[in-house]
Amino acid sequence: MKKQIFLLAMMLLPMVAGAETVEIDGIYYELVSKIKEATVTKKPSGYYSGSVVIPASLIYEGVEYSVTSIRGYAFNNCSGLRSVTIPNSVTSIGEWAFSSCIGLTSITIGNNVTSIGGYAFGGCSGLISFTIPNSLTSIEHETFAGCRGLTSVTIPNSVTSIGDSAFKGCSGLTSVTIGNSVTSIEGYAFAGCSGLTSVTIPNSVTSIGGYAFSGCSGLTSVTIPNSVTSIRNGAFFMCSGLTSVTIPNSVTSIGEATFCYCGGLTIVTIGSGVKSIGSKAFASCKDLTDVYCLAEEVPSTYSDAFQDSYIEYATLHVPTASIDAYKAKEPWKNFKSIVGLDGTIVETPKCATPTISYEDGKLLFECETEDTEFVYEVKNTDSKKGSGGEVDIKPQVTTVTVYATKTGCDNSDVATATIRWRDGRPLFEGFSRVVVNDQEASDANGDGTVDVADIATIINTMAGKKNSN
Repeated sequence: MKKQIFLLAMMLLPMVAGAETVEIDGIYYELVSKIKEATVTKKPSGYYSGSVVIPASLIYEGVEYSVTSIRGYAFNNCSGLRSVTIPNSVTSIGEWAFSSCIGLTSITIGNNVTSIGGYAFGGCSGLISFTIPNSLTSIEHETFAGCRGLTSVTIPNSVTSIGDSAFKGCSGLTSVTIGNSVTSIEGYAFAGCSGLTSVTIPNSVTSIGGYAFSGCSGLTSVTIPNSVTSIRNGAFFMCSGLTSVTIPNSVTSIGEATFCYCGGLTIVTIGSGVKSIGSKAFASCKDLTDVYCLAEEVPSTYSDAFQDSYIEYATLHVPTASIDAYKAKEPWKNFKSIVGLDGTIVETPKCATPTISYEDGKLLFECETEDTEFVYEVKNTDSKKGSGGEVDIKPQVTTVTVYATKTGCDNSDVATATIRWRDGRPLFEGFSRVVVNDQEASDANGDGTVDVADIATIINTMAGKKNSN
């Protein structure tokens, strides 16, 4: 290990020995005499200020050097810096090179810059415009994060990727034009750009990263191209200005919380290729009125995908042949109505109202619809509290409610039955059948209750006598 470190040090020695730091016209450079190149570097003490024009070349001790790069942190925290001109000779700008230059309002970059390091212009809140050169191939992480004054950005066709948090928090940014060579928009790329009103994503993009446009509350429309195959978690989280969105057929998965808290969203179209929808993907979209899901096979969907979106008042539009399949699965079956894409409405059968019977202290439920389940509630009034030396104990009043449910059917109407007491005798209201001590009785006299009078009526009828009641 020591031998390897020694060899590495010996390899770097000529480079270190060949570099010399000099100051020319107020700008500091590292000079590499062997290759005749100069790198703009940080001031040994103090900060750059005012307007800085970096030359394409310089002469030192009779030797001409080409200025090819700006070292990382070279202008970091230069709050008094107002403008910078970078020549065509420069090919790279290091990370954090101009970070937190809050007074920087304009910068001109030559057409040969191929790389700009992460957070190179991060926190430059006074920067109002920026032209990305055609030579740049990628925008690194947080390159323009916190540039609140930036109002517009044009990303040229040379750029193929937009890194994590590249424009995070550029709240003054109102429009973005993305070149046709960008294949990926990474996580948080435009997060918090609350002033952004529209964005067109080119056909070259295949994936939209997690929370890429989250918090873009001013975004009213977005066009997602057919090239996109995945939309990751929270990509449009809290984009409250969006009113409609169309997810193309090319997309196979919609991530967790992708459109969560998009409160203005009223219409959503989900492409036919979507196979999975993540947890809370469309949660808290409270204005949602219509969802069009073009997938013939019901996507694998978390039960809370539409949580707090009031889908019980919304309409789901699906392929007509798939209506029954959607009606049988969560959370799709919870929409107010499910109709075919061609307008076909398939009526959902309703469970028959169940009957309630009493048999020697037990409640029995029956329904004409087969294979139903019963959901019931039994309440009584035997709870007492108070003061005094005497409490009147009466048999309790018991109320029973029940409805029938079955997958693929609407719930039945609620059936209600009550056991009351009169003169110490039970009155069975709403029961279809009553059996006490193996003796069955029914509401023979039609007064809505089953009691001793009904038993008497049955006996009299059998004897050929008229009911005197």
